[in-house]
Amino acid sequence: MQPLDRKDLFSLEDYSDKRAEFRARVLEHKKRRRVDIGPNLSLYFEDRLTIQYQVQEMLRIEKIFEAAGIADELGAYNPLIPDGDNLKATAMLEFSDVDERRKRLAELVGIEHKTWLQVDDLDKVYAIANEDLERSTDEKTSAVHFMRFQLTDDMIEQIERRGSVDVDEPLDLDDIADEEARFWDEERWDDADEF
Repeated sequence: MQPLDRKDLFSLEDYSDKRAEFRARVLEHKKRRRVDIGPNLSLYFEDRLTIQYQVQEMLRIEKIFEAAGIADELGAYNPLIPDGDNLKATAMLEFSDVDERRKRLAELVGIEHKTWLQVDDLDKVYAIANEDLERSTDEKTSAVHFMRFQLTDDMIEQIERRGSVDVDEPLDLDDIADEEARFWDEERWDDADEF
């Protein structure tokens, strides 16, 4: 997938006019790219469209319209677009209760390194997490992690042949601290050409 360029983006004025329609389109698209691993951990598999939405929203919120600011946002978000031989996901740990969130984030230190993807019966691919900066400490993990799953040629061929990426029945989050987060066998999206 090609990185985004300034010419791929709406101006702030155009985005204001098109935002509701664009947002609805992206949110519908993202539904097929979300994998829930229990009730509190979700992986959102990114692509060019989901990242364009993120960039557009940041430009809107921060009122960024100068070339340097737009280039900075593209520089921050383009690495989240799959490169053609990987899948990239944003992992989110979500707990509505603040005390529970604090407790669970302390219990789940390292979860970003225990999450893996498996294509059919090929080897597991563990996430390469947070390449831009470390988001966990020895005391707690972050509620958000950016993950890259680097695929082999055989994995890419299997995905392209099948035309979809699937997920398995998710683990219970209570077991993840000692286990591994995993997925692979229930159909989620059929855009195999979009990774």
